[in-house]
Amino acid sequence: MISFIVALILLVGGYFVYGKLVERIFGVDSSRPTPAITKADGIDYVAMPTWRVFLIQFLNIAGLGPIFGAIMGILFGPAAYLWIVFGTIFAGAVHDYLSGMMSLRRDGMSLPEIVGEELGTGVKQVMRAFALLLLILVGAVFVINPADLLAGLTVTYASDASGNLPGWLQQINAVMPIQWWWVAIVFLYYMLAMLLPIDKLIGRLYPIFGFALLFMAVGILVMLFAHADALPELTDGLYNRHPQSATTPIFPMMFITIACGAISGFHATQSPLMARCLKNERMGRPVFYGAMVTEGIVALIWAAAAVAFTGSFENLSHYLSGSTPAVLVNEISTGWLGAFGGFLALLGVVFAPITSGDTALRSARLIAADFLHFDQSRLRNRIIISLPIFAASFAIMMVDFDVLWRYFAWCNQTLSVFTLWAITVWLARAGKCYWISLIPALFMTVVTITYIFYALEGFALNHTLSTVIGVLVAVLFAALFVRFLRLQSSKKVMQG
Repeated sequence: MISFIVALILLVGGYFVYGKLVERIFGVDSSRPTPAITKADGIDYVAMPTWRVFLIQFLNIAGLGPIFGAIMGILFGPAAYLWIVFGTIFAGAVHDYLSGMMSLRRDGMSLPEIVGEELGTGVKQVMRAFALLLLILVGAVFVINPADLLAGLTVTYASDASGNLPGWLQQINAVMPIQWWWVAIVFLYYMLAMLLPIDKLIGRLYPIFGFALLFMAVGILVMLFAHADALPELTDGLYNRHPQSATTPIFPMMFITIACGAISGFHATQSPLMARCLKNERMGRPVFYGAMVTEGIVALIWAAAAVAFTGSFENLSHYLSGSTPAVLVNEISTGWLGAFGGFLALLGVVFAPITSGDTALRSARLIAADFLHFDQSRLRNRIIISLPIFAASFAIMMVDFDVLWRYFAWCNQTLSVFTLWAITVWLARAGKCYWISLIPALFMTVVTITYIFYALEGFALNHTLSTVIGVLVAVLFAALFVRFLRLQSSKKVMQG
């Protein structure tokens, strides 16, 4: 329990100490008008209360990552605690805050445009395609999961004692499987969330789901104190506990598995949505840095709960080999919090991915509109942009889910590398302390390159060679950055 409490204190303290430092380095200006005021259009640029913007940002970035990712990540052992804590404070929250504030300063500019301005036109084109691919992957992944769960719940609660479905449901299932009815319903919601003004649907539903998700996490947190003896400790050793440890090393596999609970490139695609809704620059730290720290806390809670509920790393591994994280979350919630907790688990496990999928596709619309310079104030124009995105998302859903998830996870972390390097270049160009993003940029470069060369869905090379390649690529990027610094210095000398 001591390790868990220390980790919790570090996360909260990180917001107040390191978050304040990052804010000071950026240099907020509370008197500067935000795009929510200067570009208000009633569709995407809508000034909203800070507490509402925070809850929307939290649900935008959360999805299943801080729950499922943490549960699967803790299989690697107590080392997961360290990645959640230090990854959140020094990488994820810095990434989210600075990308969000850069968007805020540029009238809510989408991520590919920001990266392109800092890293060049060629990278901008790559980022446009890469970001759109990731967002469409998110939309596809976060349709399948909730649809499967809702279909299972429909069958469970509609069946009689003998397991037979009522006649009307049998007729519906004969026309099209129940899962696909739920896919259609989720897609219909996505289309409405994608097209309607942000304060009409997302702005009203998200606070409800956000409070539910946080309430569930707080309830599990309280119960952890009642099961303190079963919580993992760092003093137990940081060696790999994963059941396939020989082929699944902590580095880089754990750093890809635990993404949204530590750092996630997907977050930077969501921040421009809220950058268009903030009323004051000083609200950036609680919304961007604060939402990431909150997500880290949620990940920490669920990582600890998974081990405490099952009793040990071995029991957790055995449990997950015959079940899914979704079932475990439901059992933890109902077992520790009762029927009401089970209801909140339903909200968390079903609606958390939905509330990331809808804003992912909304972000895809905005990114496409930005680089096509296609005005989005008219509904007709929003539909024209949205239809190809929906078609692509539906097509990707046909891919095997396990393969889809692995590629999504790698794309997610790779996008964070692009964003961190863009942030680093911007900080250096502005004469600010670039080390706060340079170090995580180098680290995540090694992680993502090593992973794609080592993983079976990548090049499947041996671990040592893959790591060497990852380090060499990071060294190359560092050399290019040093060259950039020298060019910047030469320009200043010539201008002086």
